Amino acid sequence: MKSYVVVGLGRFGVEAAVRLCELGAEVLAMDTRNDVVQQVSGSVTHAVVADARDKEVLRALGVADFDCAIVAIGDSLTDSVLATMNLLELGVPHLVCKAYDETHSQILKKLGAHQVLIPERDQAARLARSLSSPNVLDFIELSSDYGIVELPAPKSWHGKTLKELNVRAKLGVNIIAVKHSGEINVSPAADYCIDKEDIMVVLGDNYSLEAVQKL
Repeated sequence: MKSYVVVGLGRFGVEAAVRLCELGAEVLAMDTRNDVVQQVSGSVTHAVVADARDKEVLRALGVADFDCAIVAIGDSLTDSVLATMNLLELGVPHLVCKAYDETHSQILKKLGAHQVLIPERDQAARLARSLSSPNVLDFIELSSDYGIVELPAPKSWHGKTLKELNVRAKLGVNIIAVKHSGEINVSPAADYCIDKEDIMVVLGDNYSLEAVQKL
């Protein structure tokens, strides 16, 4: 079971904490405000009133033993930076931070955050990508060059196995999952035969993903 620490229980932090818990993870959620901690306490594994700006408080909570920490403090640069520094110094294996703009993002990256999100920008980019490509259901940008796209199986793929399509060699992409009737088949076998109702989850560079979208 994966374990997560979520620091800051605004809308973003609460959503992340609750969703992770629903997916079967162990989640420790914290905030300095007692009322928001009480509101989320029934939806996560543990919820505590704690100040992430205090390294000794984090040490006492054993944050270094968790697989990942999420700093969801987006409205105070100082608080966000202090929490990030403390978690890194305590040895959290993977640190994800929320930023409110590009400057905030760059500061967190220089401190050593492993992943930085700007929710409004990222959501806008995903929306623009999906609107500009009508057959794309969702797009996740992994870097400036790579992403994951979710789209209906192209007609030319219907009734063919993944081995027959050989998309890695022919298109330079990887099919990492297939969704069918609400079920998700992660890393489908080579003999999987694609149905016309399938939703494909494809990983690749942007050029290759655009080629797939045109099939």
